[in-house]
Amino acid sequence: MEIAWNEIARSLALDVEKVVMPLFGTSRAGETVGMNVSGDVTKYVDKVAEDLVIERLKPLGVNIVSEEIGFIDNGSDYTVVVDPIDGSYNFAAGIPIFAFSFAVFKGKKPVYGSIHEFVPRHFYEAVPGEGAFMDGERIYVRKPERGKEALSFYTRGRCTGLIKRVKRVRVLGAIAVELTYLAKGALDGVLDIRNYVRPTDIAAGVLIAREAGAIVTDERGKELEVHLSATEQTNVIAVNDEYLLKIILEELENGP
Repeated sequence: MEIAWNEIARSLALDVEKVVMPLFGTSRAGETVGMNVSGDVTKYVDKVAEDLVIERLKPLGVNIVSEEIGFIDNGSDYTVVVDPIDGSYNFAAGIPIFAFSFAVFKGKKPVYGSIHEFVPRHFYEAVPGEGAFMDGERIYVRKPERGKEALSFYTRGRCTGLIKRVKRVRVLGAIAVELTYLAKGALDGVLDIRNYVRPTDIAAGVLIAREAGAIVTDERGKELEVHLSATEQTNVIAVNDEYLLKIILEELENGP
């Protein structure tokens, strides 16, 4: 049986939106209700969104990897890697940068990815070999302009020399969203070198960025492989061209 992943993803995203948006910017949204499988705090809004997603996916019998509950093995060929609210701190704080992230793997290979950005209500999606799209329109990374690079850059004191070699540095607090901004040409690169991001954060965004023409690697410059895990922590470098990747890797090698 073929599954219409795009229809499932869009329907799920809209259902999550209906449930969580009344909580946007409220103290209730940010209340701690437990700990997730990685030992991080689970916020009330995370729990509400994840409960809905898991309940909706149950009839499909697929495996699920989700940030709060971890890995649910149903013995399926398909695994859905989902972060119902990427950027939940932003959500609770009233910062309108957060998204629903949904990726599907058959075995270990990605077959579909989508990200729903709640406030502007943009829907991004990609299928391997078929390109990346925003609201049904094809998107691409932008053509690099030397000296005008804009990066989203997460660090804990590493690679700070890079700041002097690019024009702008941003930290938006939702890496799924930032990867879509790279994909549609609003950013030149997204990198997180805190050994912090998890597959649930980036599974869909990596596919969308790659299908839009981005290069996505680990901190050594090797092609990043997204694993089916809710607890693995990794680094990610996603850029629109080889030159930018080269200077990032130089700074990682030579800097503190």
